[in-house]
Amino acid sequence: MRADFHIHTRVSPDSQLTPEALIRACQRKGIDIIAVTDHHAIRGALEVREIAPFPIIIGADLRTADGEIVGLFLEKDIPCGLSAKESVKRIKDQGGIVQVPHPFDRFRRKRITLPALMDILPDVDLIEAFNARTTLRRDTMLGVEFIREHREKHNIRPVGVSDAHTAREIGNAYTDIPAFEGREDFMDALRHASIHGKRTTPLIHLTTHWTVLSKKIGLARS
Repeated sequence: MRADFHIHTRVSPDSQLTPEALIRACQRKGIDIIAVTDHHAIRGALEVREIAPFPIIIGADLRTADGEIVGLFLEKDIPCGLSAKESVKRIKDQGGIVQVPHPFDRFRRKRITLPALMDILPDVDLIEAFNARTTLRRDTMLGVEFIREHREKHNIRPVGVSDAHTAREIGNAYTDIPAFEGREDFMDALRHASIHGKRTTPLIHLTTHWTVLSKKIGLARS
């Protein structure tokens, strides 16, 4: 299956992507399973799951006090602003999977700090080896080298994700993974996965900034 474990919808402040448009884009690009990971909330994932004809993993992109962490297979929201350590604990308390997004992307001010990453590393399950929105190849390679150094000791799995905020980004990167039943055999299936994709144009970040601004203006007017 082609899987993408990092996608945003209109529930995130920096995306306008509707559940319907997201599903159509996945079908058009041949994506078979996705994790919807809106900022701070699982509501977007639940909305998509209601109408999706393919499996949806419930997730959230959490802004911790130490940078961003993604939780997968969540059942309830986790507050933002907690420490990375506490956020990871709350993900694990739900039986969830801990994913580190874009760990060495120098243009992401909200990326997790290296001390915090090392602190939570024993509890990390996935690290994004390829995030299509990471602009510089050398930043991607820093992540790849980090995974190579630590994957055996900590049982870390690398994944490729689009980090899509718009329909046209869907399919830019994905993880080819054997079929799995649920979170119970998810990590085992990832042992046999492969990563594919291409970089999204850096201009996409301008679209993201405009979306944030337009939503703020809309809220102010309302």
